[in-house]
This record gives sequence, C-alpha cells and structure tokens, in this order.
Amino acid sequence: MGGSLFDLSGRTAVVVGGTSGIGRALAIGLADAGADVVATGRREALVGEVADAIEARGRRSLRLACDTADSASLARVRDACLRDFGAVDIVVAAAGTTKRVATATMTDAEWDQILSTNLTGTLHTCQVFGAPMIARGRGRVITIASLASFVGLLEVAAYTASKAGVAGLTRALAVEWAPRGVTVNGIAPGVFRTDLNRALLDSPRGQEFLQRTPMRRFGQVEELVGAAVFLASDAASFVTGQLIVVDGGFLASGVNQ
Repeated sequence: MGGSLFDLSGRTAVVVGGTSGIGRALAIGLADAGADVVATGRREALVGEVADAIEARGRRSLRLACDTADSASLARVRDACLRDFGAVDIVVAAAGTTKRVATATMTDAEWDQILSTNLTGTLHTCQVFGAPMIARGRGRVITIASLASFVGLLEVAAYTASKAGVAGLTRALAVEWAPRGVTVNGIAPGVFRTDLNRALLDSPRGQEFLQRTPMRRFGQVEELVGAAVFLASDAASFVTGQLIVVDGGFLASGVNQ
C-alpha cells in the first residue's frame, strides 16, 4: 500500500455496468488509481475491451458478462472475483437506462424496464457484493444517482423515480451497513455526453441543460473519476450515506443570466 490516502493499490473493484459511458470511465479511473478492476456488463465484446484497457495499465481483470436483472449472474461474477482476487473491496453499481415518454401514456413495460435496471439492478448489485463485505467487516459501495434524484425532469418519470429511489436506497444501506464496516455512498452526475444521451444533448433540451449549468458546458466522463476514487479510498473512511454531486453547478443554480 502506497502512502497516499487516495492510493487503491492492492484493492479489487468491480464495476457493474462498467463497459460503456460513465461506468467504463470509472473502471478505468479506479485502475489508474491502483486497483485491480473487473468491469462487467451484458455485452461480452465490450467486457473484453475494457479488460484489455485495464490490463494495459498493469492491473488485473477478469472477462465476465452479467445482467443486473439476474442476481445469479451477478453472484457468478462475485464468486469468480473472490476466487481469483480473494476479496472485493469496492463495488460500483453503474448499470442504467432511460427513455423519454409522456407519463400519461407510458406503458407498464416501459416503467418496469427502467425501474428494474436502475433501481432493482442497483439493489441486486449491492446485495450480491455487499454480503461478503459485511462478512469481512470492510467494503465500499458506490451507487450512481442523478440530477433526477433531486429535481424533476420532463417526460422521464420512470428514470426520475428510479434515481430518487437510488438516493434513498443509498442512505438506507449506509445506515444498515455502517456498523458492519461497509460504507455506501453515491455519485450524482450532472449532464455528461455518453452514448445513452447523445441525441438528447443535441436537442433543445440539451441547450436548456447548458443554459442552467453555470460552467456552461457538459461534463467529460473522466471528471467523475475523482469522486469515485475518493469514495473508494481511505480518505473517505468516515463518509457514508452521502451523494456527491458532480454537475458544474446545476443544482446550485438559480438565475444564470
């Protein structure tokens, strides 16, 4: 272990939903901070690509796909990590999806799919990887919240409800697991350009986001890494139940012009 409070050398991290977008950036960032990282997701080709990038940094990884809707597939990833690395020190629940639809005409299937991925999937990730952390008396859980954990966004009611749920789940687990040595915190990104929202950001809605962001730009996914490294590190040993907002000032903003 190095001397820095933020050094993750010797730690093992799993990033669920770590093959694209924000999750991929966090997986690479944790590897840069010294951790061995397993980035998992549904698409095997992308799992392999991220593992290559992690190994290119001199870290260890595994190539395992999973689906957060299926706890058994998460458990297989966990068991392989425990077998190969001995422990999982850090887990990031980064799998997420969204769809814009008027709430009055939204179908149950649309609602269920988003809640299942964003909220139930986060729960499954926390349950599966939290269990050995609790048994060991040590661990770091990091969820991915959203601006929509705090404010309403037009015609994404399922996403907004799911991310408000992630915020509540993060606090609830923090309270429940703190005596067991496990911290649970979340990162709430502002507006970041990813494959998931590329079309949105090029629309009038994207311009409204820009206007309401005091920094007047969208975030780069690499700008989320510092928050994740902090929460995963010894520097955050007394931090739990918190949501760190990385949003260029959006939530602080009233009038911008």
